[in-house]
Amino acid sequence: MKYNVCGSTGLRVSQLGFGCGAVGGLLVRGDYPAMRQAVARAIELGINYFDTAPLYGNGQSEVNLGAVLRELAADVLVGSKVRLSAEDMNQIGPAVVRSVEASLRRLGRSYIDLIQVHNHIAYQRDHERLAIGDLDEVLTAFEALQRQGKVRFWGLTGLGESAALRQITAGGRFHTIQVPYNLLNPSAALPAPGGFPFQDYELLIEHATQHGMGVIVIRVLAGGALSGSLERHPVAAQSVAPIATNRTYDADVARAQRFAFLVEEGIVGNLVEAAIRFVSGTAGVSTALIGISSQEQLEQAVEYVERGPLPADVVERIKAVAMQDEVRR
Repeated sequence: MKYNVCGSTGLRVSQLGFGCGAVGGLLVRGDYPAMRQAVARAIELGINYFDTAPLYGNGQSEVNLGAVLRELAADVLVGSKVRLSAEDMNQIGPAVVRSVEASLRRLGRSYIDLIQVHNHIAYQRDHERLAIGDLDEVLTAFEALQRQGKVRFWGLTGLGESAALRQITAGGRFHTIQVPYNLLNPSAALPAPGGFPFQDYELLIEHATQHGMGVIVIRVLAGGALSGSLERHPVAAQSVAPIATNRTYDADVARAQRFAFLVEEGIVGNLVEAAIRFVSGTAGVSTALIGISSQEQLEQAVEYVERGPLPADVVERIKAVAMQDEVRR
């Protein structure tokens, strides 16, 4: 397992991170022995970053992750999040503190290594999105929690309006950003042509690294669609809302078949390998989160990333399929 320095935090994070969310589902709906075994194996394989949130299973992911890590006496990095409701918008600072302290109780930890804003970001606030100006109160709360030793660093989930995300990133006050980036929508790292049908993330990965931020890639497998199959693991979420791609998961699965040439030509063994190696070979990515349903999936993901980035000529062909060909849709 390779490690990268995560922006200005100085933290060394594994090239793959363990996603504890509801899409993969292991830390939400799995059997406890299977959770413990998979987390122990992940640590053995060199994974040292685990990402959770209160939203995942209504806190169950945090509870389960905390219990497993305590049992294993594991020295790893843990990231969690704060998602503010519409009712919280008039008391942002206190709501942030309440959320973090509740996460600490569920995790059974004295501090969180990386706390992240989980709301979408926009220029104007609405019932679920924070406006840029709202982040001042969030940061003030994070800084106070850091002085108390309850959080070490902070970041944000890069969802919302692309221009607003770039503006925040340029401000230099957040340490990390989570960025949706995959074969279906690689616009966070590749220039989007005119007519690109999905959200253009405007080279957000490069922009973030230029401003000293660590980049945590999310949606590497587009919620599972980049398996190229509609079949879902029993522990995984049985329905998945796409992020920054097609309107439906089924459409994303169909679109993933555009990359079948990689398998047919023997470049990779399957589309999951292609998706993981494509993302892990991108400059500026600190860690790529993989949602886990089983230990077998974990083992495969580590095997794929350790095969190294895809060859440069293959990446160029992928770009043509993912980006330039889009204009003709």
